[in-house]
Amino acid sequence: MKINYDIRSYLLRLPENQLLSILALVVGVCSGIAAVILKKGVSFVQWLLTSWFNTPEDSLLFLIYPGVGMLIALLIVRYFIKDNIGHGVTKVLVAVSKNDAKIKPHNMWSSILTSTFTIGFGGSVGAEAPIVYTGAAIGSNVGKYFHLSFKNITILLGCGAAGALAGIFKAPLAGVLFTLEILLFNMSMSSILPFVISAITACCVSYFFLGNAVAFENTITPFHFGNTPYYLVFGILCGFASLYFTRVTLFLEDKIKLISNVYERWLLCALCLGLLIFLFPPLYGEGYNTLTALLNGNSTEAVGHAIFSDLLSNPWMFLFFFVAVFLLKVFSMTLTNAGGGVGGTFGPTLVIGGLFGFVVVRCACLCGASSLPETNFVLVGMAGLMSGVMQAPMTAIFLIAEITGGYDLIMPLIIVSAISFGTIRIFEPYSIYTKRIAKSGELLTHDSDHTVLTLMKIDSVVEKDFSTVEIDASLGQMVKVIAHSRRNIFPIIDSRNTYQGSVSLDDVRGVMFDSEKYDTMHVYNFLKPSPALCYDDESMEDVMTKFEKTGAWNLPVVSRDRKYIGFVSKSQIFSVYREQLKQVSHD
Repeated sequence: MKINYDIRSYLLRLPENQLLSILALVVGVCSGIAAVILKKGVSFVQWLLTSWFNTPEDSLLFLIYPGVGMLIALLIVRYFIKDNIGHGVTKVLVAVSKNDAKIKPHNMWSSILTSTFTIGFGGSVGAEAPIVYTGAAIGSNVGKYFHLSFKNITILLGCGAAGALAGIFKAPLAGVLFTLEILLFNMSMSSILPFVISAITACCVSYFFLGNAVAFENTITPFHFGNTPYYLVFGILCGFASLYFTRVTLFLEDKIKLISNVYERWLLCALCLGLLIFLFPPLYGEGYNTLTALLNGNSTEAVGHAIFSDLLSNPWMFLFFFVAVFLLKVFSMTLTNAGGGVGGTFGPTLVIGGLFGFVVVRCACLCGASSLPETNFVLVGMAGLMSGVMQAPMTAIFLIAEITGGYDLIMPLIIVSAISFGTIRIFEPYSIYTKRIAKSGELLTHDSDHTVLTLMKIDSVVEKDFSTVEIDASLGQMVKVIAHSRRNIFPIIDSRNTYQGSVSLDDVRGVMFDSEKYDTMHVYNFLKPSPALCYDDESMEDVMTKFEKTGAWNLPVVSRDRKYIGFVSKSQIFSVYREQLKQVSHD
């Protein structure tokens, strides 16, 4: 303990930039190791369960495997972790906006453990969201250990997320862009160095343990300028496919949540998921084997051990099979998460994008419209769906280029990603990660004012040193209250502390020295209603809107049942705003 204390004391004496660089290195190493553990763990479980499959009849076990993995994860979460750890990327966003960037220590391992069983047993989700949550938790807890400020804990949280993504994909640039574009909206250029250090460090760890091959080997062909019109149209189609992915996912989640009993929900989801995977083996697990096969032009291999593989000799049946896989991947992913499994939408987004590219080009070819390079559109489709679903075009472009080595297709990657992003933004202003948070008004954005107001809580600006007066009090009683008050506004309440209105010093100044009226006049003779009420659970954006609409300088704060709490003033808000701005500023 003494050694740890001495090391911490020494590091805390370093200049801030040096301290953050050292801690970013540490977080990068830890995040990289976590990514390797998760990737190896999932691969080992899948090998243990499926490596001996030789015939289509073996795939009968697909009816059982996913449900078993989901149940294991459900029991671990319910009886050991006792916390909701699903939707990792969204949880990180909530931690930054609501919890001072602090994430519970168990998240440094709990997502790895549960997602290993979920995905290894065939849950149709991705490992990226759990590992991002893990990396963010590592960074957050390192920051907490060193008692850093909110600003610096946020930076280390971002370092962990960048390192985790870089480690699992061996894509450092994508890790940095993902953090800046999706997680931490209000970072300046001076904050990028720790992210880069962490991402490169984690990537080196991943290279050491997993080798230096790209994540997705492929056989793409060079970009042909004559195909540009097809990429333009394909970008629009990717935008609509992204809209399908987002809307269906959120709709299904809401409907399945209506089943309140967790074990009934698990049983329903396990049965449905098992049946889907049995009929369509490419839905098993992350689906990266299918994606790799399509990227190498081995579409027959991508089918897997399908029980009706004989029917797929017909080109149109073959196409319809993959159309079904494309449409049903959203269902299998949602069933996995809703049934108790732990995983993310990141991986399924890549898989669906690749499937969509294959389906579109194969359909065009069967119709005799053109002979387009299938593998190129599979690769570009991955970027198109990621750009649309996550609304992060820069991350999509460079992640796909890094994990496939597909820099030869940088032009179509940019074209499709940009058009897909622009298309979905017409219909859906928020990504799949941010839609629900945005509804609650807790989403941070690139707008500094909005970010600060989101982080501010109304209880931090409420002033409670106002002297209250009961509504049936006499003028004389009120004058006694005024004599001992430092304020010139007096909230009026009833016997149950329900707010009735207010009286200002100016309202009673003309009669407060006329003692003859002390017993004949009462507080309600001077009562004025407030132009608006602020509630203790409101966002600061709503509070500021009320100030703008009413032109008031002070507004009362009450509970939803109108119990008086205090007042909030513009001057106090501006004071707290300036302090909060210092905390979130990364310049």
